[in-house]
Amino acid sequence: MTPAELVETEAPAWPEEFAARYRAAGWWQGETFGKMLRDRAEAHPDRIAVVDPTGGSDGGRRTWTYGELDRRADRLASGLVARGIGRGDKVVVQLPNVAEFFEVIFALFRIGALPVFALPAHRRSEIVYFCTFTQAVAYVIPAEHEGFDYRTLAAVVCAEAPSLKHVFVAGGDAGYFEDLAEVPAEPIGLGGPASHELAFLQLSGGSTGVPKLIPRTHDDYIYSLRGSNEICAVNENSVYLCVLPAAHNFPLSSPGSLGTLYAGGRVVLCPQPVPDVAFRLIESEGVTITGLVPPLAIVWTEAAPRSAYDLGSLEVLLVGGAKFSEEAARRVRPALGCTLQQVFGMAEGLVNYTRLDDPLETVVTTQGRPISPDDEIRVVDDQDNDLPIGSTGHLLTRGPYTIRGYWNAPEHNVRSFTEDGFYRTGDVVRLTESGHLVVEGRAKDQINRGGEKIAAEEVENHILAHPSVHDANVVAEADPYLGERTCAYVIVRPNTEPLRAFDVKKFVRDRGLAAYKVPDRVVFVDTFPKTGVGKVSKNDLRTAAAPPPGPGR
Repeated sequence: MTPAELVETEAPAWPEEFAARYRAAGWWQGETFGKMLRDRAEAHPDRIAVVDPTGGSDGGRRTWTYGELDRRADRLASGLVARGIGRGDKVVVQLPNVAEFFEVIFALFRIGALPVFALPAHRRSEIVYFCTFTQAVAYVIPAEHEGFDYRTLAAVVCAEAPSLKHVFVAGGDAGYFEDLAEVPAEPIGLGGPASHELAFLQLSGGSTGVPKLIPRTHDDYIYSLRGSNEICAVNENSVYLCVLPAAHNFPLSSPGSLGTLYAGGRVVLCPQPVPDVAFRLIESEGVTITGLVPPLAIVWTEAAPRSAYDLGSLEVLLVGGAKFSEEAARRVRPALGCTLQQVFGMAEGLVNYTRLDDPLETVVTTQGRPISPDDEIRVVDDQDNDLPIGSTGHLLTRGPYTIRGYWNAPEHNVRSFTEDGFYRTGDVVRLTESGHLVVEGRAKDQINRGGEKIAAEEVENHILAHPSVHDANVVAEADPYLGERTCAYVIVRPNTEPLRAFDVKKFVRDRGLAAYKVPDRVVFVDTFPKTGVGKVSKNDLRTAAAPPPGPGR
């Protein structure tokens, strides 16, 4: 079986009747990312596409036009093909907010290889899993970022992931891809992937174990860009500041960097999300739109009134990734002088926005309504019975950009999708008369730490590997800044060395767990509360009825 055929069998597709409907409605227009970039480069080759403020050889500002980005993608694609990387091959991409992120992904799009989007914060545990699970043939990294040497990480990963044949380093001594990029005799042809085929694999914010992989096609993802652009008024004059990690679904597509490039606008990469750095770029680059998670939005609204930078160009601030409190939402326009759009969505598909013409009360009290008229929403009780408007229940959805199953995960798919194709989001919501959703919480056992989704089971498994730990349960607890933070309840084995909270945190960090997944708080207990059938009651652990902490905290 070829790599391309294997991809098709491992990624559940839309039934043909739905695919035909979405094409007939014009949602799917047969576009691919490779052609998208080529079309923009031919239409306006000299227009600036990407600004990397610190990406120059001297650490200064660097810009690429659409024509340059297209040529760089062609050169890199040629070099990848020459090294045996082609259609259906998986390539783990772990790059920070640098211009080369776009060079890499468009080169992979062009040849039909699949980027697997990792985040800069991921470490050995996650990267080894991504590489082995997908049988990735290549791994793309920066040389260093924020004091961490990714080349050392890559050496460890290569030793544990036998499928890896190549590691490509950004910013190495020889320069980025200078030993890889080859000048093609002519532009790489666009006869590779079809629009209905996979474009890339994203990471879920799943509630069990390590992240599941989300298969996105050119058709479905480009439609979400086009729909987002229309709702957010993104056009060729838009300047999008990419503040969050570029590979995240939110800054990638809502409307994000890819939405901005689709519109022919300009993407400005922000190396750090702190106000002093971001505000300077808003002023100097004329930024018109950006997206933040709630904790960052709060920091920005507190800093803006004291800032000397001119933020007058900023027209729209999108806030998503976690629920934005009404009180915080009301501060945005007075502090930043721009319009707030709330965003509620998931990498699996469904995205909701408040609209630019929504009344203020709707903007600050809801999380928006879906992009598409073909987004089907159900709010159901525990037995999947539909509930009336205004009732709180579980959110189910299907539509033209919501996946029909995770990649190579049949057991998860049985649990996560209904027989008729609705995705069980795990969110608890209520639907208003106007069609807006209000998010009330989550049914899934997942911590949303400032927009970073953490699977409790993954962290628990690492803690349980400690020889002195008998059992562990990780839950969310409220945090005024992050929204939620992680609290690990730990039972220590009898007759072992005393264990401190510091020891647990250091242990999981040393096992290669990303820093944001290391428990914020560790509480030692003698027993866990139980349900009537003898299961651990995480609901009780989350409430004030949780057992009192034992020694060490």
